[in-house]
Amino acid sequence: MSQTLRTRHYARRLITAALTITVMAGTAGWTVAHEEQAITGPPPGTGRWLADHSLGGRELPDPRSTSPARIARFFDGLGPAQRQALVIRHPDVVGNLDGAPPALRYAANARALRSARDAERKADPDGAPAKRYDALLAPGRQILAFDPRGRGQVAEVFGDLATARRTAVVVPGSDIDLAGFDRTHDRYGTPAGMATSLRAQLARDAPGTRTAVVAWAGYTTPVGLGPDAATSRLAKAGAPRLDRFLAGLAVTTAATADAPPTVFCHSYGSVVCGVAAAAMDRTRVSDLVAFGSPGMGVDDADDLGTEARVWAARDDSDWIRRVTGYDFMGLGHGEDPTASAFGARVVSADHAHGHTGYFAPGTDSLRNFARIVLGDFGAVRCGHPARDQDCRHDLV
Repeated sequence: MSQTLRTRHYARRLITAALTITVMAGTAGWTVAHEEQAITGPPPGTGRWLADHSLGGRELPDPRSTSPARIARFFDGLGPAQRQALVIRHPDVVGNLDGAPPALRYAANARALRSARDAERKADPDGAPAKRYDALLAPGRQILAFDPRGRGQVAEVFGDLATARRTAVVVPGSDIDLAGFDRTHDRYGTPAGMATSLRAQLARDAPGTRTAVVAWAGYTTPVGLGPDAATSRLAKAGAPRLDRFLAGLAVTTAATADAPPTVFCHSYGSVVCGVAAAAMDRTRVSDLVAFGSPGMGVDDADDLGTEARVWAARDDSDWIRRVTGYDFMGLGHGEDPTASAFGARVVSADHAHGHTGYFAPGTDSLRNFARIVLGDFGAVRCGHPARDQDCRHDLV
């Protein structure tokens, strides 16, 4: 890059940084009171779990240090009655234990949700939390993770992980928590709405292929526009949780899957994915897709350090384009992933409309996302064909 181009690039970043600071300061303020307390560490109830010696002296795996692969082997060595006993005694731990069988986690989280609901009903019978837990307990829902601490975290499976040949994981951005996980307004901006829509598109495109999509709201997200959204603090806290979750998913789906999962990272979720990317080898993740992204914490896709294929999408109507492409004094998240200089495979997001419309039916982005999950790369429609290298190069 010439000195003139470097100067222009730097100037653009300064202007973008100034604009972002102005927007955020005017919208949400820059006070410490707005900072979210990140939920990290092992599941609630870990102390009681580790003190349990009911399996004839056999120690239970430490959620803080035992790999998901070893946890899977631990459960493989238990009989049905022993597994069920652990679900009954320690639902909070089993329900969040990456590497444990999904069906066991569903049962454990159902118990944990009922307990949380009953406690809320005693405090406020008609309150929103009790109704929220009731909704998550509806028949047919498969809750893969549930942590009521803080604003609450949850993950839900759509489809059958035990038989799926193709899987995907959706990582959401700001303002997502237990209350907003499947809100009815702005449906395609929620993890549950995105996952439901993607799985429906997969069924339309490949009706004979067994698929599963996981909506993963397993980290503390920023609220509104402010310091949390402009820095990587919460992303760095959430990335180890995503890494561990994906490692557990790899263990529990490898037997039936044709390929490792595709991970979709929306908005601030792409910052989390950027921090976590270095651990995403091709046994854990086949494809990494950033959409509506403010940046992934690097200026070049190669700097992510992942073996997964990296894709990017952004509709021209998405306001995020005004606050991407810079990293200045700890604010911002690096180059725009859809920029040519970044080096991702850019796909069309035509008709997505705004920041949360990428999974709306009829959009190029939803069709492209489904084709990436299915490995149907020849049908992917690239973005900016006149400017960028064909996104399907070396894939078809």
